[in-house]
Amino acid sequence: MTAPSPTEPDLSAPELSAQDLSELIACPQCDAVYRAVQPAPRARAVCARCHTVLIAPQRQAGQRLIAVALTVVVLICAATLTPFLEVEAGGMSNATSVLDAALAFAGRPLLLVLTLAVAALIVFVPVLRALLILYVLTPIVFDRPPARHARAAFRLSETLRPWSMAEVFAIGCAVALVKISDLAHVAFGPAFWMFSALVILIVVQDTFMCRYSVWRSLDR
Repeated sequence: MTAPSPTEPDLSAPELSAQDLSELIACPQCDAVYRAVQPAPRARAVCARCHTVLIAPQRQAGQRLIAVALTVVVLICAATLTPFLEVEAGGMSNATSVLDAALAFAGRPLLLVLTLAVAALIVFVPVLRALLILYVLTPIVFDRPPARHARAAFRLSETLRPWSMAEVFAIGCAVALVKISDLAHVAFGPAFWMFSALVILIVVQDTFMCRYSVWRSLDR
């Protein structure tokens, strides 16, 4: 069910009070500004211009996000230590993990920056985002005051969201493996299935996350 978009405020007045500003919400896609109206349960408030979802509260979303974040941390930590795939060709085989792939160029000084970037994008940034979400949401879910610097932590989590590419890595590997399957025998390890589950969890996390509701909880 989709609710009508938040009502557009009258911005022609020379000044707006702090209370008026706190009731405004801007579309992250087209920058249209609206006066926020809390939609009914299971409804959504969407931008009238570009149809981006602005407010989508869900019951027990905080508990679900905490469970998803914990699962993401466990999966990524386990996936970095277990075999991702095994390639066999010409009687020779080799098994590698995600951490081995990230550190493949570590022995070359000129490629050290690439090594650190790959390791950060597929391992450290997703884990950091999950930990930040846990830090921000856990006190709110248990009806406690927000943790210190919770607003900065949530802002950092949102800033890192485009750079969390663990699921992109898994999809890219799957495409590459299909292309080399005719040249060698490829066997998927436990880490491959963990990253496959991670792709689903990232989608679930974005479905449950209502950023407007989180910011309102931090304000209160």
